Amino acid sequence: MMRFHVGGKVVEAVDLLKKRYIWWRLDVWPFVFLYFTWLFLVVPSLEFTDAMIILGGLAVLHILVLLFTAWSVDFKCFVQFSKVMDINSADTCKVVPARFSGTKEIVALHFQKAASFQSGVSSSSNNTEEIYFDFRKQRFIFSYDKETFSKLPYPTKESFGYYLKSSGHGTDAKIAAATAKWGRNVFEYPMPTFQKLMKEHCMEPFFVFQSKWEDKSVPADMLLLSGSVIVNEAILTGESTPQWKTSVAGRAVDERLSAKRDKNHILFGGTKILQHTQDKSFHLKAPDGGCVAVVLRTGFETSQGKLMRTILFSTERVTANSRESGLFILFLVFFAIIAAGYVLKKGLEDPTRSKYKLFLSCSLIITSVDICCFDKTGTLTSDDMVRNFVEFHWQIIMIWNQMLQKLPRRTVEVLAACHSLVFVENKLVGDPLEKAALNGIDWIYTSDEKALPKKSSGNAVQIVHRHHFASHLKRMAVVVNVQEEFFAFVKGAPETIQERLVDLPSEYVKTYKKYTRQGSRVLALAYKTLPEMAVSEARSLDRDVVESGLTFAGFAVFNCPIRPDSALVLNELKGSSHDLVMITGDQALTACHVASQVHIISKPALILVPMKDSEGFQWVSPDENDKISYSEHPVEDLSDSYDLCIGGDCFEMLLRTGSVLRVIPHVKVFARVAPEQKELILTTLKTVGRMTLMCGDGTNDVGALKQAHVGIALLNAISPAQAGDATSQASTGESKNAKAKKPRPIAESSKQSAPANRHATAAEKQRQKLKKMLDEMNEGDGRAPIVKLGDASMASPFTAKHASVSPTLDIIRQGRSTLVTTLQMFKILGLNCLATAYVLSVMYLDGVKLGDMQATISGIFTAAFFLFISHARPLQSLSPDRPHPNIFCAYVFLSLLGQFAMHLIFLISCVNEAAKHMPEECVEPDSEFHPNLVNTVSYMVNMMIQVATFAVNYMGRPFNQSISENKPFRYALFAALGFFVVITSDLFRDLNDWLKLEPLPEGMGVKLLLWAGLMFSGCYGWERLLRRAFPGKMPAWRQRQKSRHWLQKGKRRSLSLYCLEVSLAFEEDNKFTTVLRTTSFVIHSAILKQRIKFFRGFFYNCSN
Repeated sequence: MMRFHVGGKVVEAVDLLKKRYIWWRLDVWPFVFLYFTWLFLVVPSLEFTDAMIILGGLAVLHILVLLFTAWSVDFKCFVQFSKVMDINSADTCKVVPARFSGTKEIVALHFQKAASFQSGVSSSSNNTEEIYFDFRKQRFIFSYDKETFSKLPYPTKESFGYYLKSSGHGTDAKIAAATAKWGRNVFEYPMPTFQKLMKEHCMEPFFVFQSKWEDKSVPADMLLLSGSVIVNEAILTGESTPQWKTSVAGRAVDERLSAKRDKNHILFGGTKILQHTQDKSFHLKAPDGGCVAVVLRTGFETSQGKLMRTILFSTERVTANSRESGLFILFLVFFAIIAAGYVLKKGLEDPTRSKYKLFLSCSLIITSVDICCFDKTGTLTSDDMVRNFVEFHWQIIMIWNQMLQKLPRRTVEVLAACHSLVFVENKLVGDPLEKAALNGIDWIYTSDEKALPKKSSGNAVQIVHRHHFASHLKRMAVVVNVQEEFFAFVKGAPETIQERLVDLPSEYVKTYKKYTRQGSRVLALAYKTLPEMAVSEARSLDRDVVESGLTFAGFAVFNCPIRPDSALVLNELKGSSHDLVMITGDQALTACHVASQVHIISKPALILVPMKDSEGFQWVSPDENDKISYSEHPVEDLSDSYDLCIGGDCFEMLLRTGSVLRVIPHVKVFARVAPEQKELILTTLKTVGRMTLMCGDGTNDVGALKQAHVGIALLNAISPAQAGDATSQASTGESKNAKAKKPRPIAESSKQSAPANRHATAAEKQRQKLKKMLDEMNEGDGRAPIVKLGDASMASPFTAKHASVSPTLDIIRQGRSTLVTTLQMFKILGLNCLATAYVLSVMYLDGVKLGDMQATISGIFTAAFFLFISHARPLQSLSPDRPHPNIFCAYVFLSLLGQFAMHLIFLISCVNEAAKHMPEECVEPDSEFHPNLVNTVSYMVNMMIQVATFAVNYMGRPFNQSISENKPFRYALFAALGFFVVITSDLFRDLNDWLKLEPLPEGMGVKLLLWAGLMFSGCYGWERLLRRAFPGKMPAWRQRQKSRHWLQKGKRRSLSLYCLEVSLAFEEDNKFTTVLRTTSFVIHSAILKQRIKFFRGFFYNCSN
């Protein structure tokens, strides 16, 4: 079989296949042969019942083979396809996706004549064939030069001159050729049919995502050639701030387009156009007076399509550990087969036994997150910017109305005019930070692009031209007219403006870094006077001319307040053995300060930055007192003493040097990162074996949320505190005469509503119950939160109702509770299966069986135990201890085998004791049930084993409620225990007669109670011993931290003692020196013993 290595972000490899003819498939012809063999050989030679049993076995085997073709892509390829070496002989291919990009798929391979796009005809000069396949809404074409498949290339990296020469397709032939090459510009995901949904639900869980996109949206990714457009990109970025898009006019024709750098010129598919301005001077005119743009990407290749592909296909579906569950079931089946084989062997030795009943008897027998990642803005902190002050020439001047006169005039004018605010439908919209600054200086902005002071003091500022903010430049500028004089106003990142100032103040760097270290967002303000010119000349000034030779005007400092509960939640997560990481687009110093406030970092911080004098990198502390040269190898050791932070500009260096896996897992704060870098961080953490949780609020977090094992999206809704305020206001406004009343107790309200509900139908009760559940879900503001386009919830498995990180605790708490409950269920089911296998095999052959009423009572208790054991609620506080994440571990197997051995000894001892009082008689296994002493004792013993199994294996604290706190389960246990004592002591003879239990010989009841107590004590002690000896698996990163901590501690102690010994060896008193050396040797021996003890525990934990 030929394999092509693609090595892309989506596809890793492609295997060539060819469909087998249906009669030659391995799920067809072997079974046809078996069915004909059954029909012509088995049916004539066996009885009809035996023949049908064999047919049923063949049918079950055939169904399993067909199911495995649906469950496993590799098995389906083996059964239904053949391998080929020549691509021209293949008609199908198996696509192996890149890691963490979903599962394998089988897709059709297509052959068609290569179309010549320029000529508009469907032929090529060399008459070559185009071979391609479609995988997850993307087309991959075979390249004869590279001898592999690659994505269909789109014209997204051409020169600006190439785009400006575009004039459209023009003719139907060119349109047809373009359609053949690029496909139709449709963006749809077909509604699954009923048959497909039924198959998905029967075979595996499936998450169906449906969406209805906004009308009047941009149909494709397009480069704006003329005019300007204001768009809402919330669907892509999660930010509702409108973005201003400008044309490529003025850009060098030989300069190549970069989608990341030049996004201010690109209209992205799916975004909503708010308003546009036509450029009448451009040589191409839109027929409806709109702007002119050239299409870059269509369909699922657009930014909107990429978002949808991320949501639909990026990762595997979230499922339980099916592999371990299957292996555990096979482990139990192994014991069941042994028991069934024992029954079959003994049964065949007796020629008088019914083979049919023997066959039925045999058939009856056989049949964790360790790292949490958080976005900062909007997740840990609020979206609302609070303006604090402007610092000018190092004197803090508060922005209050009564102190405005202290601000320099130019500083106020820069704040008032250098922004991207715009009027949309008579409403001022834009960046909250810019709106906060405008309100702070008490100015207004009008729809004719003019800034005016609310009071008479000050001059109007008319905006002539804007150079919008560019992420790669980290600044923006405007050309303004103030009293017939032109100025250039600039604002941006302080480190960027610093390079463009004519006169750099001596305290510039020290001042802005001081506020950045305090977690504030700092913008540098600057301006310069322009010479006299016409308005047209001012609008055509080169951006570099506008933004150079500037005069410093001050710093604008803004604070983004931390949410009230962020620090408390993250502190509890850190105390429960979770590693915390911040991923943000903010500046590194600001991110480090916020991270220290919310307990993400607790040690001194180091930030990886490029060195100014060379091409290398170095670790620098926020105060720049500590500097350590960068090297990828000691990063792990460096993380023991420092909390590390890296910026998005360092990712290229890490990717280039192949150091991603060695650096990223040890970093606590990621600053200035792009959305695709967030996704890279999560995939890297998953690659090194970390179980990841990501919490974010914007669509720019979609990739990371989808890649994380647990993704939590925060809706852009009101906070829980505000919800409470809204609820109280609504409650006080219901009635004019309403008084503030305390809510009535639930019991009281239920008593009053009981008569009304007494005659309600079942349907009405169900509706009332559903309404109550909905009311509880929507408590707070009384309305369900609306999931909008742009919310990260589109791709996240979990969605939090309020903009708070507290649901992270709930999910981890519930997850741990579910894991513990699942593990105890496996253990209980395992012990029950092992005991049942023994009872239905060995004891069944000895004639031991249960009566109908006995089995009914036992089943009722079992059902009650399983019902009430699931009622255990998780504890409110998270424990540093961790539950066992795996079924296959030493703890589970030793617990099962030890308890089963004690159950078996207890059962055999009691049955043997009862057999001593039984007369010598042969009991037929297939005979009707007749009460006797052995049956009676067996039922009592099984009852006690059942109680012990549930009581001993119940896992309460520190994850769930204990048995004493889980009252329903506790009452069920006491009821079963009391029932056992009553029937064993024979207190109510009528009850025992009703259950068909024989009277016990004198003294046997006391002996059974004593042995039951010993059995329970032994199982309980064994279980507690194993829980102490095998605690929950500690994450690998925590083990490494502890091991390095103890090693360093031991080294320091040994070194200090060694130095003490050497210094005293030169003393003249030889006796004193000898005594001191002896003491040092004893202390060294003690340390060595501690190390040996530590390493034993360390390697023991690593082996688990």
